[in-house]
Amino acid sequence: MSGQHPPITCRELKAILKSLGFSLETTVGSHEQWTKVEGGRKYKVTVDCPKSPFTQTLIKSMAAQAGVTKKDFYKILSRL
Repeated sequence: MSGQHPPITCRELKAILKSLGFSLETTVGSHEQWTKVEGGRKYKVTVDCPKSPFTQTLIKSMAAQAGVTKKDFYKILSRL
């Protein structure tokens, strides 16, 4: 765990995604698919809440799926 960036919980991640304009599209088992369309491109983030709190590696991966950086996730989280 990084001292600069704490793990993100499932609840926090969903709030970040909502603030980025994502909405829940489907749920299969424990995996939720959050999507948004922007600039003609569809973004899809897979969220697996049983893995919460999420590791830095997983946060970086989900941020990339969302089309932003991990740093952007933490900026949004600090405003929530």
